[in-house]
Amino acid sequence: MTLKMTRRTLAAVLALGATAFASAAHAQATNAAQSYPSRAVKFIVPVPAGGAADVMSRMIANHLQAKLGQPFVVENRPGAGSSLGMDVVAKAAPDGYTIGMGNIAANAINPAVRPGAFPYQPVKDFAAVSMVGVTPLILVVNAEKVQATSVPAFIAYLKANPGKLSYGSSGVGSSLHLAMELFMMRTGTQMAHVPYKGSAPMVTELIGGQIEASIDAATTSLPQVKAGKLRALGVSTKERAFFAPEVPPIADTVSGFDVSPWHGVVAPAGTPQAIVDKLSTEIQAFLRQPDTEAKLRDAGVVRVGSSAKDFQQAMQADFELYTKVVKDAGVKAD
Repeated sequence: MTLKMTRRTLAAVLALGATAFASAAHAQATNAAQSYPSRAVKFIVPVPAGGAADVMSRMIANHLQAKLGQPFVVENRPGAGSSLGMDVVAKAAPDGYTIGMGNIAANAINPAVRPGAFPYQPVKDFAAVSMVGVTPLILVVNAEKVQATSVPAFIAYLKANPGKLSYGSSGVGSSLHLAMELFMMRTGTQMAHVPYKGSAPMVTELIGGQIEASIDAATTSLPQVKAGKLRALGVSTKERAFFAPEVPPIADTVSGFDVSPWHGVVAPAGTPQAIVDKLSTEIQAFLRQPDTEAKLRDAGVVRVGSSAKDFQQAMQADFELYTKVVKDAGVKAD
């Protein structure tokens, strides 16, 4: 009886100790978040200055600096498809004083195309903060060589003429390449892939008729659509895009089709959740401001402003999606 009571007493003491430890840890994390930041925060942008991702990052950094009272210093670290900058974030101390602007290439597509070749795990090594925005893609065809004027008509033509048409992308394993591979998988169609070194030369040859189709960035293709040289059939997001409201989503025909490059703020894995949530709350509030949304639209970006949890799930889902696309399509990196 005495031994049994001793065990019960020991169990109770251990339980009380665990509770006290958890309470102390929670209090410590809360205090850390309340005092955060107490010094400058480094904001890694894994692309060169001047592009949409850089513009977004500087807007967010300026807002956080104004709201939280400490400098948020943007540092451009481009290279290796954004992986150099993301590696800096992944290996930084998980204390909230290094964050970065992740993207679909560095955190989903490139690691799926080159498994095992990256110095970081594309999802596990990061704590998602908030997805900032997406840049919808657009399915375009040569206006003279392809008579289809809708996604259903285009799919019908492809099924009747398997392998007859060719499509271009900005390179093997790019978001444009994998978007079209996914389109063909979902529709049971076939086209030959012609990779280019970027969207600009690809669009030039699409206009010239050397290739017939592409899923491309709106910034390069939409001006040619407006000029009548290309025809837009669908956008890659589930909703219509603000820059082409007359063009229906591909998802209206191909159920569940939703692929668009995204950008989002991330921190190193292990960053205290209270700090992640503090940053996420401020970023979401900033993105909901009408002036912010207008500036993002000027850069061709659709504002998202997700929670940390939703962003983490989206990163995981995209990595799994593109890993499957790469495997099923037999994509081999250059």
